[in-house]
Amino acid sequence: MIKTEKTVYIINELEKLYPETPIPLDHTDSYSLLIAVLLSAQCTDKRVNTVTPELFNLASTPQQMVLVDVDEIKRIIRPCGLSPKKSAAIHRLSEMLLEFHNGKVPADFEKLETLPGVGHKTASVVMAQAFGVPAFPVDTHIHRLMTRWGLTSGKNVTTTEKDAKRLFPKNLWNKLHLQIIFYGREYSPARGWSLDIDFITKAIS
Repeated sequence: MIKTEKTVYIINELEKLYPETPIPLDHTDSYSLLIAVLLSAQCTDKRVNTVTPELFNLASTPQQMVLVDVDEIKRIIRPCGLSPKKSAAIHRLSEMLLEFHNGKVPADFEKLETLPGVGHKTASVVMAQAFGVPAFPVDTHIHRLMTRWGLTSGKNVTTTEKDAKRLFPKNLWNKLHLQIIFYGREYSPARGWSLDIDFITKAIS
């Protein structure tokens, strides 16, 4: 298959498998989503969802979070890993939201990426899932599958994102990136991978 044929096949198959794409990280607004995505770095969504209830019961707004001691944030989020760095980032970004954005999460890529602990991928997830702005956040699943599908060189996530945006229709980005993640977890894992299970890769190889 040429790349355009592959993308049509992938879109159709993923839509059959995952017509609904619930956001994996539990949240109630853009702020809680931002914090949850930050915590998900090098951590599973499932574990983040076990940690955030206690954190958000304590502080669910930037106004409340800045009043919480960093060590207390660190204690709560320790199961997510990298807790010293993440707790400091959560506290400082909450201060910055109050200082520069009237306590609101900005719906702007560049402004989001100025916040501590918020890289391009995190900003892309927030823009896509909180604000509905077309974005294609590339995590390990998407990077792995785009490479396996022969749709990118696999050189780095920046190249993968550019290739994904070039190949897939913009109006599908926000749903499709979640569909690919779901497929990667269920059918095309990093470990124990088999073409007998990964039917999309098998079909387009």
